[in-house]
Amino acid sequence: MWLALSEANANMAYIAQSTNGSNEFAVVARGTDADLTDILEDLDVGTVVPFPESGSPKPISVSKGAMDAFKRVVNARSIASPSPNVTLAQALDAALQSASSPEPTDYLTGHSLGGCIATMLAPYLQAQTWPKQPKFAVITYAAPTAGVQSFVDYFDSVPWVIDERQNNAYDLVPHAWADLDTTAGWYPSPGPQATEEVKLLIGAISQRTKGNVYVQPGTLCLMNTGYTSLAKNLVNKTTQDFLGQVAFQHANSTYLDLVGAPAVPSGPVVTDVTPTFGAPGATVTINGTGFSPDSMVDFGHFACTKRDIDPSGIRITAQVPNGSGVVHVRVTNTLGTSPAVAMGQFAYGGPAPVVVSAVSPTSGKVGTPVTISGSGFANGATVHFKDKASDSVKFVSTGQITATAPGQLDDHQTVNITVTVGKATSPTSPADEFTYTGR
Repeated sequence: MWLALSEANANMAYIAQSTNGSNEFAVVARGTDADLTDILEDLDVGTVVPFPESGSPKPISVSKGAMDAFKRVVNARSIASPSPNVTLAQALDAALQSASSPEPTDYLTGHSLGGCIATMLAPYLQAQTWPKQPKFAVITYAAPTAGVQSFVDYFDSVPWVIDERQNNAYDLVPHAWADLDTTAGWYPSPGPQATEEVKLLIGAISQRTKGNVYVQPGTLCLMNTGYTSLAKNLVNKTTQDFLGQVAFQHANSTYLDLVGAPAVPSGPVVTDVTPTFGAPGATVTINGTGFSPDSMVDFGHFACTKRDIDPSGIRITAQVPNGSGVVHVRVTNTLGTSPAVAMGQFAYGGPAPVVVSAVSPTSGKVGTPVTISGSGFANGATVHFKDKASDSVKFVSTGQITATAPGQLDDHQTVNITVTVGKATSPTSPADEFTYTGR
């Protein structure tokens, strides 16, 4: 019934009306539209500010970051029908007047930062005067904290119809900023366990509160307590696997699965491009999934104007636009933009980007011969297992190389395998991990 984006698209919120009659409404705030680092660091929690819009008779405080996000949502105006150029409160006022009964129900909800904003929208809207006074329910998902004890005391005193904080038990984000340090002890078997680097990262992020003590409002409802929903390919004790598991546990798709909601159609995904280097005007094949007739292709910051999308949805033939350097090839349609992937890189003028896409086997003893797949390999390439060079490397092709696992000081650890060709070294990823099982 209403939708608005804040300036620079930082926040989005909308009002929906139930199709099963006209007596239920939802006010929904979108979560962070960015990567994991932004999710953890997008709130300014080192400063607390007053929240007079809550309607509390006593002063209450929230983080400055949460307050900034709240203001962006409540001050945003819709730019399209059916409610152009009106604020959220104005649009909800009009919506409630159309309710079929004198006491409609309004649900406040959101995922991640959206859930944090919803906990502030709830008391704000509750404090307004409405022609038809609604009952308010609050159900958040994966929400970090908005405020300190004074905020929670007031929030919990309001008579909500429903008051639930739905969290994945192994989602790190809801622990920000009340007890983030507890996540350094994750994950249970089969892992991944936090590395020392991860523990330092979590500790550093926790210090962003600068001594402010944050508290979570509402009634906690935990899902996935048995840790049965997990990314099974991200269980090694490495920083990359830990952060990858964090991202999986927090993802929209994971929460949809946990609550039994229908899956959202997947957006486009690029798996690889062929060839991986060339000049403007060259023809490149982009392989992946989820490609649709309306898909657009970008080489870095440059749009591709000539492309042929195969009806199968798994292949696009594109003409390389002007550009320079090494860029990611990405595909965008109405369902989103494909994530940047190592095998989706294109190098203007060459040489091909050096990438490791898989290793086999993924575990073994010192001296185990390992087949390394990827791109950009060349005769004379060197292979490192962590920081130890293999003394037995055999070049097979530009996409395959073999190397023997060298000895390590710790022969029971997971390491990254990297390939170096000239001055170029492959970036590390969970796909290049090898686990030592002894000697």
